[in-house]
Amino acid sequence: MSAPSRPGTRTTATPTAVPRAFAAPGAFAAPGAFAEQEASTASGASTASRARAVAGASARLRTKLLLLEPEFRGATAHMWRSEGLLPRYRAYLCTMHAVIRASVPLMELALDRTRTASGDPLAGPLAAYLEEHIREEEGHDAWLLEDLRAAGGAPEDALGPLPSPLIASLVGSQYYWIEHHHPVALLGYIAVLEGYAPAPGLTGRIARHTGLPPAALRTVREHSVLDTEHLDELYALLDRLPLGRDREAAVAVSALHSLDALTRLFVRLGRSAPAPSPRGAGPVPPMGVTP
Repeated sequence: MSAPSRPGTRTTATPTAVPRAFAAPGAFAAPGAFAEQEASTASGASTASRARAVAGASARLRTKLLLLEPEFRGATAHMWRSEGLLPRYRAYLCTMHAVIRASVPLMELALDRTRTASGDPLAGPLAAYLEEHIREEEGHDAWLLEDLRAAGGAPEDALGPLPSPLIASLVGSQYYWIEHHHPVALLGYIAVLEGYAPAPGLTGRIARHTGLPPAALRTVREHSVLDTEHLDELYALLDRLPLGRDREAAVAVSALHSLDALTRLFVRLGRSAPAPSPRGAGPVPPMGVTP
């Protein structure tokens, strides 16, 4: 799983824009598969081919996530602005470490639950996916600590403080759904972390505005490449799984909650200077960050 970021420009599957939907100022990317679908539509693809494109669970999930993308884009665009970026980048690394260090433990818990689910048609393919993805994600939390040290911080800056309630909401909800509903819900969370990963141009933007060396930017640089492939694998899995309406709804609720919580987290990170709006302050309505 990656560490979402991006100033505003992305157009491919995972780490490009918010669902990799970002580009310039927001710096996260939008799930590339959806971008491909849009390109196909623009080029005049037949009605039949477009119908097939939206028939799968992955396309329906991307469509739902589009509802929350405008808020996410605004939050990341403000967070990655050039003013005061260096201290904000260090805060970003600490925050994402608190999130990413839970990735492997979450998947291990979900894997354990799938192995004990006899007769569940989702168990086999879900377990196979989790086993492989755990291997791919191991050690990525250490990358963040190395980046933090190279950026002038210390590992204790990330390891010492109590993680915020926003992080607990983002990550902790997955533990609950895995334990008390079904581990397939975790796929919605993974879809957001992989799909709204750093945009390809974010590494250069941070370097230009902070003067940081490449050693401080490994996580953003690597995930802008890795997550696109990972997202494609996840979407393919969603389209293969015999989810049924209830399990597909669980994935969607998990994804929508994750994107909403991630947006609120980035709103807070962007507040090292006056923000363009008070989003994220006070009570937050379900499923949406509103002004």
